Amino acid sequence: MRKPTPEGGPERLVTLADGVFAIAITLLVLDLSVPRGLNSEEYHDALRDLLPNLGAYAISLVVLAGFWREHRAIFRTVRQVDGQVISLTVLGLGTAALLPFPTALLSEYGDERVSVVVYSAVVAVLGGVHLALAVLFARRPWLRDDAAPVRDEELSVADLASTVAVFLVTIPLTLVVGPAAMWWWLVLVPLKVWLGRRESTVRQGLSGGSSPG
Repeated sequence: MRKPTPEGGPERLVTLADGVFAIAITLLVLDLSVPRGLNSEEYHDALRDLLPNLGAYAISLVVLAGFWREHRAIFRTVRQVDGQVISLTVLGLGTAALLPFPTALLSEYGDERVSVVVYSAVVAVLGGVHLALAVLFARRPWLRDDAAPVRDEELSVADLASTVAVFLVTIPLTLVVGPAAMWWWLVLVPLKVWLGRRESTVRQGLSGGSSPG
């Protein structure tokens, strides 16, 4: 593989990513409000109307927090970045910053197919960028140091790939069954639990194998 010229350390990219994810999470709450001057009945109606917004907020918070954690894990062993790493990172951060928009669509028009399709597409792109970064660093060892990775690399790739696959499948599924296809996202819960347990098993095996005696 061609060896691109490194363009410095990853510190500024990681700092930029922390800021973008923090801002994106903050923007999610802008749609959470209750009008002033309501009587008791109107107040309770407004709270009920707010439930879809809270649901969409919770989903996107979990999504953004997961990708932020994965981004930091990917860059944990990186000592140099090149032009492609920078471009992919900026693409991913731009996608993360965009997520509040499909979140608003999901909360206000969750019964529309387009809302679910747009949301799924944005999350799939964000996951695809992180997957591309993980694969890129695996193929360019000269950009990394000798520190042990935060996560098992194969399981980390499998985790990202499963997220991308689930949200990509949601797109045609939504066109067939409608917005109820959002329930398909729940398949990620047992899948990620299994991957987490598998990773813990791998770590315990490595610790046991490296212990003296």
